[in-house]
Order: sequence, then C-alpha cells, then structure tokens
Amino acid sequence: MKTKIAVAKGDGIGPEIMAAVLRIFEAANVQLDYEYVEMGKSYFDAGHSTGMTAQAKETIERLGLLFKGPMETPKGKGVKSINVTARKVWNTYANQRDFRSLNGVDTVFSKAGIPINLTIVRENIEDTYGGIEHLLTNDVAVGRRIITRPGSAQVIRYAFEMARRKGYTKLACGHKANIMKLTDGLFLETFYEIAREYPDIESSDIIVDDLCMKLVSRPEIFQAIVLTNLQGDIVSDLCAGLVGGLGFAPSANIGDNISIFEAVHGTAPDIAGRGIANPTALLLSGILMLRYLGFTTAAADIENSLLYTLEQGVHTGDFGDKATEAANTETFADAVIANLGHIPAKGAVIGQPDMEVKANHDHPLKNKLTVTKAATTEEMVGVDVFVESSKQPNELAELAKRNETDNFQLVMISNRGTQVWPTGSIFTELVNEYRIRFEKKDGTEITQKEILLIAADLSDDFKVCSVEFLMKFDGKIGYTLAQGQ
Repeated sequence: MKTKIAVAKGDGIGPEIMAAVLRIFEAANVQLDYEYVEMGKSYFDAGHSTGMTAQAKETIERLGLLFKGPMETPKGKGVKSINVTARKVWNTYANQRDFRSLNGVDTVFSKAGIPINLTIVRENIEDTYGGIEHLLTNDVAVGRRIITRPGSAQVIRYAFEMARRKGYTKLACGHKANIMKLTDGLFLETFYEIAREYPDIESSDIIVDDLCMKLVSRPEIFQAIVLTNLQGDIVSDLCAGLVGGLGFAPSANIGDNISIFEAVHGTAPDIAGRGIANPTALLLSGILMLRYLGFTTAAADIENSLLYTLEQGVHTGDFGDKATEAANTETFADAVIANLGHIPAKGAVIGQPDMEVKANHDHPLKNKLTVTKAATTEEMVGVDVFVESSKQPNELAELAKRNETDNFQLVMISNRGTQVWPTGSIFTELVNEYRIRFEKKDGTEITQKEILLIAADLSDDFKVCSVEFLMKFDGKIGYTLAQGQ
C-alpha cells in the first residue's frame, strides 16, 4: 500500500521543481501517493489570511506530512509568513539542514580539498519568530523574545538523537548567553542538562559570532550544531554559502505529529515559468523525507544517482562549468532518472536511516501543554514599569519617588537598557522610553495587586507602556541588571 502525503507545489519556480522531483520519485518506483493542497501567495490574494484553504489545513493534519515548494508571502499586507506560520501552528520544533560538499559544485573549500559535512539543527517555534512586537512610543519599538525550557529541551534532545543516528561524535551548542543571560542562558543550561544523557557524544558550546568566524575559516571541525531560532536561521544560510548556495540546502521541519519538508530557497520569480530552475535543493529535501518515512533504499538510490549526475558535470545555469551547456529543469531531472542505479566515485550512500522514522500520527483531542518541573520556591521581589517620558533622569526619579510605599523603594531607572539613575553618564543619549524599577524592602512581603498598583499610580504622571514582574526562582533572580547597575 502506498503512503499518502500532502503536496503543495508552491509559488514562482515551485511548480516546476516539484514536478521534476515527483517525476524522479516515480521513476525510482517510490511508493508514495499525493494529495495536492492549496497554499501560497494566490490564496493570500484570494482572502485566506493564513495563506491556505481550510481544506488544505484539514488534509495536512489528517496525513501528518507536507512536502512543499517555496512559497511567497505578500509584502505590505500585514500578513504573516506562510512558511513560519506552518512550522509554528503544527509545532515542527526541529529544523534540520544538512550541508555537504557535492562533486561538481565548486566552492572555495572544494577547491582547497576541504570536505564539508555538517548538520545544523535550529529551534523552529520560539525566539523572535513569535512576531510579538509593539510600538511603545512613536520612537521605540520592542520585540518579545520567547525561549522556554520545554521548547529548548525538545529541539536539543532531537539534535542529540540525530547526532547518534548519523554516527556523529560531536555536537556543539551555538549561543549568545554572554549577553542574553536569561534567554540564551536557559537554552545553554538545558543543553548541558540533556548532554549528560549522551556520554558517547562530545558536547561543547560556542558563542555564535565566534561560531560564524570559525565556520568560514575551519568548517571541517564541526559535525553538528544546535541553535536558537534566529541564530540558527542566520547560521544555516551561512552554511549554505559554504557548499554552493541555497540551491543545495535541504530542510526538514520535524514535529511529533506533523512534519514539513521543503527547500530553503525562495520562489525566484525572475525565472519562474522559464523551466531553468535548479531542483537539487527540493530533491535533497525529498530524499530526507523518504528516509523519514522509512524508504531508505529508494532514498539511497536517488541520492546516489544525483551525486553521480553532478559528478558527470550535469548542471543547471546557476552553477557548474560555464563552458558546458546548462541543463534546464526537465533535462536535469532526465539525467538523474537515466543515472538511477549508478554509484558516484565519491560520497556514495547506502540505504540506512539518518533521519527519524515517522512517528505514529495522532489526532489529539486538546492542545498539549508542555511544562517542566516547577521551581520549589517562587518569590515576587519587584516590578519594572516601562513609561514614555521626555524628562531628564533626575526629574523622572523625583516623580517616581512619590510612588514609593512602605513596601517598595525606587532602585533604578534605565534607558535602552543602560542605567541613568541613581548613577549614569551625561554622555548617554536617551530616547523617550524609560524603565523604572521598584524593589521590595527587606523583610516585606508583596502581592501582585500591590505591584499593579505601583504601575497604576505611575500612570498619573506618565503613559505606562508595559509592566514586568521581578521574580526569584529557587532564590535565583529571574531578571537582568541594567548596564552599569
């Protein structure tokens, strides 16, 4: 019996490269059946705010797997990216991107004889991709960066399991915990907690800017790297540049119930309809999908054929020897089909899984709430109130002090994260949004209501933009100090 999957052809070059890939699958006798779904730019334009029809959503949730071409999100209409929305709505928490040197794809490293074979695992749900942003004043915009312990644990555990399946001996955690001590700090802390369960894998961490420098100078020292969402997005595109560009970058978005396989590159509207697009990235993504579904022999046959085809110098116009005629999308697919059964001289693969076999597709009755063990003690210790003001720090402090109580005292005022009261520098330039911090006095107990009353009282003198509680968990502060505090 054939396995049925949902297929979205995509926008721009999407339909052309998807047709080429599915034709290769058919020639290799892959036992798949396709249910096509309606998603992408034309469905935004037709008034579907999510970029997909209700029938498409139902089909994908029923089948549990989506193979999709590149999709465009209309600009300037206030709509969210269909690609990001799909990953988040269906909780495809792990984005796996494999990067390897390919014969016939010349790069600086291939010419130097330095082979690249590394995997980036990017957290796919949280971080700034929540898209939670606000204008607090006309001059000040803020975005909320959400990093959670359960979300971090999901993707980090996936990365360790992936490393073990691939036979990797090393996994690094890329981060910026030296600056973002709570958010990246939580991700890094979770990484080392889970690392203790995998003593066979060498665990290390590296600050993301140092990581980027090392990737472009010594990429061969890495096997696998796990990162938060935004950093993983940037680093994975950097890695695509190491192996020839996004045209050679496959992508798997893995969830417990639904998974999505797609090429990383865009819709290339400038060449859409001309039949010259390179289908390699989508084909490599499809090969990952076949392994995920358990079709490991077919995946190996197709990958070996692709590698052999590239070795023979067959290329589309975006890469390869410019002195030889470029294949178009169809003739490139024809060459891969004709070479089924051939083995490349270098880099041949065998029919063993290096992807997680598809989990049982469940239809939950309610949303899953994922929590970890709660802290033993939680204590409210104060409040940060963000206000709009064009006053000088000392003037602001005098007004704020009027709201001190028997339980609360004013301890700090900052501007763009830098302390400006009780100490600061006249050379610190200001914007019209401040953070006013009140902390409880020693020996007192405070309530949520008292904290909110502080903000309410400040509203007599200022526009209150936002309020954040200051908490301690098991005696450890759950907030950061200001620069200079």
